Amino acid sequence: MEAMDFRREELRSAHGAVCRGSVDFPTVEFEYGDTDSRGAELAELYSYTEEPELSTNRRCFEEEFCPQARGRQWPQLDMAQQKAHILRLLEGLEVVSRERRLRAARAILYLAQGVFGDCESEGDVLHWSRHNSFLLYQLGTFSAFLELLSMEIDNSQACSSALRKPAISLADSTELRVLLSVMYLLVENIRVELETDPPEWKSCRETFRTELSFPVRSDEPFALLLFTMVTKFCSGHAPHFPMKKVLLLLWKVLLFTLGGFEALQTMKVRRREELGLPPLPEDSIQVMRSMRAASPPTCSIELAEQQQKRGHRSRRPLMKQDSLDIYNERDPFKNDEAGVDEEEGDEVDGGIEGELDLMERDALLPTIPAQRPPIERVLFPKGLPWAPKVRQKDIEHFLEASRNKFIGFTLGQDTETLIGLPRPIHESVKTLKQHKYISISDVQIKNEEELEKCPMSLGEEEVQETPCEVLYRAILYNLPQYMIALLKILLAAAPTSKAKTDSINILADVLPEEMPITVLQSMKLGIDVNRHKEIIVKSISALLLLLLKHFKLNHIYQFEYVSQHLVFANCIPLILKFFNQNIMSYITAKNSISVLDYPHCTVHDLPELTAESLEAGDNNQFCWRNLFSCINLLRILNKLTKWKHSRTMMLVVFKSAPILKRALKVKQAMMQLYVLKLLKIQTKYLGRQWRKSNMKTMSAIYQKVRHRMNDDWAYGNDIDARPWDFQAEECTLRASIEAFNSRRYDKPQDSEFAPVDNCLQSVLGQRLELPEDFHYSYELWLEREVFSQPIRWEELLRYQ
Repeated sequence: MEAMDFRREELRSAHGAVCRGSVDFPTVEFEYGDTDSRGAELAELYSYTEEPELSTNRRCFEEEFCPQARGRQWPQLDMAQQKAHILRLLEGLEVVSRERRLRAARAILYLAQGVFGDCESEGDVLHWSRHNSFLLYQLGTFSAFLELLSMEIDNSQACSSALRKPAISLADSTELRVLLSVMYLLVENIRVELETDPPEWKSCRETFRTELSFPVRSDEPFALLLFTMVTKFCSGHAPHFPMKKVLLLLWKVLLFTLGGFEALQTMKVRRREELGLPPLPEDSIQVMRSMRAASPPTCSIELAEQQQKRGHRSRRPLMKQDSLDIYNERDPFKNDEAGVDEEEGDEVDGGIEGELDLMERDALLPTIPAQRPPIERVLFPKGLPWAPKVRQKDIEHFLEASRNKFIGFTLGQDTETLIGLPRPIHESVKTLKQHKYISISDVQIKNEEELEKCPMSLGEEEVQETPCEVLYRAILYNLPQYMIALLKILLAAAPTSKAKTDSINILADVLPEEMPITVLQSMKLGIDVNRHKEIIVKSISALLLLLLKHFKLNHIYQFEYVSQHLVFANCIPLILKFFNQNIMSYITAKNSISVLDYPHCTVHDLPELTAESLEAGDNNQFCWRNLFSCINLLRILNKLTKWKHSRTMMLVVFKSAPILKRALKVKQAMMQLYVLKLLKIQTKYLGRQWRKSNMKTMSAIYQKVRHRMNDDWAYGNDIDARPWDFQAEECTLRASIEAFNSRRYDKPQDSEFAPVDNCLQSVLGQRLELPEDFHYSYELWLEREVFSQPIRWEELLRYQ
């Protein structure tokens, strides 16, 4: 026995890393939000390869500034002197010489970066960066840089030069990177609102938001220009575009103009009030923040030990579900805790191990191996976190089934007539109606159906000119290309993708001109490349989620149009492929060198980097951007598949259940919630054996995910789950989307519903443009079309 115990200890230590990645991983203290901290968001704009350019920007500024300043520093100047110098720099952007324009742009970039040469701390750098950003915008810097950016995008010489090169590096995108960096710093610094902001800054922020949302000079918003850059890059016509900076700027522009998640919640509440709908049952953001993470799946070694202990026990009688959930007992319907999962193969993933925290479980279970724990020590949940919801469709289906059973016929969509139904059915319908939830989407779909039926009597629809509506109208006709381009870049940046010759090169703005020659340089570049990819994934996932959520609030068919093109572009398998990795390793990855991050590197002396210090990384428990990206991608997957049986079947076909179950190892409540939602919608298709083998996961779904009354998600009796209807479902949705887009955005002059002039005098009095040779053939036309045609008077009188 001693030898066996010793061997077990050896195995435990040998597999410590595996166990540490699941069971011993503590609860992740992560607060989900629109963005990371301001310093982190600014730091991610620059790659470590760009670090030498910071001193170049400073030198360009000082060459212009020092002769004028007479020994004074930038913070020592008054507002008028600072404005005068900025205006001189802006004049330098209008010269013919490309080199002089670049020097002036670099000097302005140094100002936007916070004149770090005159600062002593990181806080000073961020303060002056923000101060200068407002000053630069007030003097028209953004408009000037927008013109320069348009010139660079259309610069065919730079594009052809990049296409001829075998390997593209940082040097090919110098001008674009400088321009995009200035614009990003302006957007990010002005976007963030602080209580200490003076009134002129607040008005400046609103002006800037309006300028980006509703363009004055051109017909298209600024976001459309950035979308165009993305498609041009993916088509291969401009491989030198710095895609990370473009995507970061696009994300922040959308966040600034459309609004973040809290602004979205406020807009949703206001829209429900306008439509006369009852208020939301709860604030979903607050509910998720208050949720507690469940314990991750058990490590394989612990499972083996548990099986040995349980092998000596007799079969237990049936227990209440509460006991299964709270005390973390094994499922009595299973022969084995690590029972064979048909889809998971060799994976011994036992599902979520109840709601009890790991530390509490370790404290309770070993001390009382044979008896039930005392009831006083268990904290029962006060209630489920979400209020249940019922759709109108659910009530109709319930009454249809009840009438067929008790009466023998149905009454269509009538939910009021309950004659002939027994009393319990009356009580059930009453309960269903108490929890009935009418969404904004339901109202929009109903209005759209009425407009399609009665276009003449209902007249023209009044469409609010919101930033979201302007954006949708601008990107509507090229939206499929934009979605495909974003997903192409996401695929290239995913850690699970393999390098292919035909894939796009997203590393053009991180690779140096001279490749590294030492091991240390190679390690630094490797970290930089991985960090670069992570930032791209973060920005694409965030901007796609923003688009989906805002379009859904603006109009459901705008959301469905974007969703359908994402599905057609294989977004669902792409996200599943992203999660088909060691997700714990991805979330705890340390692809950052904190001493090289902006603004730390601008005010501190750089210590000597060693291979050991690079390997050690920072001491953070997890990587914020990677966890943020994972949650965003899960939310996108939920948006695409919710109430769509054909897309839910795609999750089943691509065997997503084991992939999603592995993601449950991350002990973070919000991420677990969205994984459980995805598992819930496909449970009815996974079969009885899967449900028996994953009772703990089913229990976690019951505790954490919102309940839909009459939703038999755990049994597979859904009347909508008919496979032959899936194709028809997508086709019907597509027809509705096309009808909506055609009615609202296509305005043909020769429409059959155009008004007709019935006044004889006005019709005869109209001047018609006739061809020049008409009078030559006029008599011939009269003979052929009028005189030679018999007039059938009987038919004419009959139609009067």
